[in-house]
Amino acid sequence: MLRDYARLHGMAKAAAPHAEAAAATPQGRRQATEYIATGGEHLPPAVVADIIRATAGCEAALPMIDYAIREPWTLDAERIACPVRIVWGTEDRLLPWPSAAARYRRDLPQADWVELGGAGHCPQIDRPLETAQLILGFTDT
Repeated sequence: MLRDYARLHGMAKAAAPHAEAAAATPQGRRQATEYIATGGEHLPPAVVADIIRATAGCEAALPMIDYAIREPWTLDAERIACPVRIVWGTEDRLLPWPSAAARYRRDLPQADWVELGGAGHCPQIDRPLETAQLILGFTDT
């Protein structure tokens, strides 16, 4: 799975010089956001072009992926002293629900979990108002 992330990063780098053209049509926006949203075609073309360029320009992506492949990752959940809310899109294609969440559910039993039906990896794209309300409602307490 992690090697797929490296492939996606490479695809973004190849697409970056053509970001405006790729984002100019609903089909192009949908294709550019298919791994992070369920319906990116509604986004403004400039936003999708920025997403493509930002993904391509993330210099830390490949070293981080390589490190994650080489080193076992553990979560020091007992060191987390603040409230935690996890909002997970049930249509996440990068970290599929519920299988990818199982580890975090086990390691963070104190977390407040919200399953956001129909949302992808970036629920703030698919359901921006609801996602903002979920964050604000949690941080207000």
